Amino acid sequence: MIKVEKVTINIGAGAAGERLEKAKKLLEKLTGQKPIETVSKKRIPNWGIRKGLPIGAKVTLRGKKAKEFLKKCLEAVDNKIKESNFDANGNFSFGIKEYIELPGEKYDPEIGMFGFDVCVTIGKQGYRVKRRKIKKSKYPKRHSVKKEEAIEFIKKEFGVEVE
Repeated sequence: MIKVEKVTINIGAGAAGERLEKAKKLLEKLTGQKPIETVSKKRIPNWGIRKGLPIGAKVTLRGKKAKEFLKKCLEAVDNKIKESNFDANGNFSFGIKEYIELPGEKYDPEIGMFGFDVCVTIGKQGYRVKRRKIKKSKYPKRHSVKKEEAIEFIKKEFGVEVE
């Protein structure tokens, strides 16, 4: 049985400071959870970015909250996703250009305008065997989620049109 394991919402602010704080405030407003900062992995002198500098924020949702937020985000993109957004393991991601596209959200002049990425991780029951800390083990290929299975699941569960 396939299920949505988690939904990760990511905003790349591009720089530390006031813009990052506004991005964190927006994520907290949208999800009701406290976001964590993401740090840069590379040094890019032309953009004023150095390794370890906080440049974004993200929130991970699981369970019922994740499904509800995913439904809102899919409505914002008219329940359409490209087939190229899916990877070989059935996970998919898409972007929302402006947060005001979400149903029920209004523009907040304090925050400004931000877009964000929505990354959805799909799995089957029993995947924990591969990721747990104690007594890890492999699972067979037939147990992994394939791209086609994930597309069918999303179509059936959320009524999404895959182009």
